[in-house]
Amino acid sequence: MDFNTGLSFLAAGVTIAVIAVSIYRGPRSFVQGVFATGMTLLALEAALTGFAYRAEALSDFLFWQRQLYILSSVVPAVWLMFAISFSRTNYSEQVSRWKWVLLLAAAAPLSLVIFFSQDFISLVLAPHGSNTLFIRIGWAGYLWHVLSVIISIAVVMNLERTFRHSTGHIRWQTKFMFLGIGGIFAIRLFTDSQVVLFNGVDTGLYVADLGALLIADILILRSLFRGKPLDSGIQLSHQFLYTSFTVLIVGAYFISLGVIAWILLHFEWVKNINLIVFLIFITVIFLAAFLLSDRLRIKRKRFISRHFKRPQYDYQKIWGDFTQRTASVTKTDELCSIIVKMVSDTLQILSVSIWLVDEKQEQLSFGGSTVFTAAQADEMNYFKQGGSMLIRAINNQNMPVDLKGREDDWVSDLARAYPLETKESQIRYCVPLKAAGLLIGIMTLSEKVFYEALTFEESELIKTISDQAAASLLSLRLSERLRQTKELEAFQTMSAFFMHDLKNLASKLSLVTQNLPKYMDNPDFQADALKTMKQSVDKINKMSSRLSLLSQKIDLSFRETNINDMITTAIQDLKEYVKAPVHQSYHPDLPPLMIDHEQMNKVFENLFMNAYDATGSEGRISVSTALQDNWVEISISDSGCGMSREFMEKNLFRPFQTTKKQGMGIGLYHCKTIIDAHGGKLNAESEEGKGTTFRILLPLGRKL
Repeated sequence: MDFNTGLSFLAAGVTIAVIAVSIYRGPRSFVQGVFATGMTLLALEAALTGFAYRAEALSDFLFWQRQLYILSSVVPAVWLMFAISFSRTNYSEQVSRWKWVLLLAAAAPLSLVIFFSQDFISLVLAPHGSNTLFIRIGWAGYLWHVLSVIISIAVVMNLERTFRHSTGHIRWQTKFMFLGIGGIFAIRLFTDSQVVLFNGVDTGLYVADLGALLIADILILRSLFRGKPLDSGIQLSHQFLYTSFTVLIVGAYFISLGVIAWILLHFEWVKNINLIVFLIFITVIFLAAFLLSDRLRIKRKRFISRHFKRPQYDYQKIWGDFTQRTASVTKTDELCSIIVKMVSDTLQILSVSIWLVDEKQEQLSFGGSTVFTAAQADEMNYFKQGGSMLIRAINNQNMPVDLKGREDDWVSDLARAYPLETKESQIRYCVPLKAAGLLIGIMTLSEKVFYEALTFEESELIKTISDQAAASLLSLRLSERLRQTKELEAFQTMSAFFMHDLKNLASKLSLVTQNLPKYMDNPDFQADALKTMKQSVDKINKMSSRLSLLSQKIDLSFRETNINDMITTAIQDLKEYVKAPVHQSYHPDLPPLMIDHEQMNKVFENLFMNAYDATGSEGRISVSTALQDNWVEISISDSGCGMSREFMEKNLFRPFQTTKKQGMGIGLYHCKTIIDAHGGKLNAESEEGKGTTFRILLPLGRKL
């Protein structure tokens, strides 16, 4: 057995061992299944390569080569599925979004091998004095390798996106997994690009793929023994989804590869370029692992601090980043996630978690972590028993508490309640998050990368960050409490309206039922009783209909409408209710507007009815339309009682706020909601005793 064959079967065997370790140590999940499938395909690839190297006859070699191409057609698609689902909490959404790309990534290369086999390989050459073959490919083979390059770029790009978003313990746990898999497809980019550049396959390149697979197996094993990387979860932001250096790097790679390959071959400086490229690949992989080391980052900070006499941490940058990241956050879990990532990145602490204290100061709940997700925390029931003891102990502290060497009862409970596997994820420090004298939460930290205690400077920095974090968390808590109070106030106001109107209706119906036995046979009484019941039912239906407007989602259906004709029709439809004359003044050349006819008709009906309620039959109501820049202006005025300045500034357009004795304060709120949905504006001018004018501005130029 020659070296190439032995290397093939060795790579296949080690890859199978990696699969066994991943199944033994990892959870049963979708990501693990995709990983095991991908590694199995790589092991089979390596084995088929070995059989191809062993073939003595050309027909046997071509048979194994065809099987290798068929198998290799689906390998990139499987690993692309892994790349878009690995360490992502929303992997099902990602897979659904990429499903057609995944299908095409598998079907297109496979179709080229199966249906265009005659145009795949055109010629096989055996160079004199070489133990490798050169396969001249046809157009189908060339297109197959181009697709392989494109899919490999997509794999590396998605892995890069996920890794750049990881932090703390998750990054420490998954770093070598990213390096291993990324290395496999980086070397595939080289081998496939060689085929694209030289229009042929040098079977000596397979050695580079096999060597990369062996190196990747070692790196992946390192990651698997660090923890459970296949069970980690990261939520990618939209910013990271659209920023990647992969395409830039690959472009520079192709340019430099062509120049270097031409120079080396032209001057015959190197005879075996594949060996040189493989050695460069190993150097790059180990250099990447070294540069991504958390310990190296700490050493760099210390070197700068020691030799350039500056603080170890850039406090201005840290504070600026914290303010920028948290300024617009409105959700507690999102704020906690930002805080733990910031602390982890700044101090190089792998495990950072925040546990929120309830208002009764009795229970802890999960806020955010660099180690696990909320679902994992719920499954493990952290602090279910020891939470209250920890709260009482930390409530008396103001600085980070170092748990190392302490023998308090609550420390023992904490150790039992936080059973993580690796040394890097164990709790070393508890940091109280206090604001306004209240314990808002507790931040737990593992040891630093070098397993060293926090310095005085770092303790002060964590104290400052925790105080600001606690203030932000308390602000969100108070905002939520204020929102609930406003909802309760609105509910109480609505209830008061209902109770008042229902009480009046109940009084009328009670009077009818009291007189019913006495006047049952009286025709006039029967008519009055039916009329009273009908009016009561109509009023209840009207109240329900108005209240339903608050919860209805406005779904607009735009169509071209002549606004002057629409207003005229609305006035005609209301002539039984609005008995006062309406003076109409329309702009003659108004262009048609794209509006929802039904919803806008509700606005006009409500404003005309309000105008009549304010003026009565003796008052004056007017409506006019005009053009104002890129807007159509509709003005509805009345000479009624008007509104106070205070009411307009504080209550106008708010639900349940009205100046009417019998109103519910819903109509104007609903009108403004409809106008806003059209991209328009609704303004009001009013003065007590002189009347009110409502102005509607609707934009021109809306298109379907």
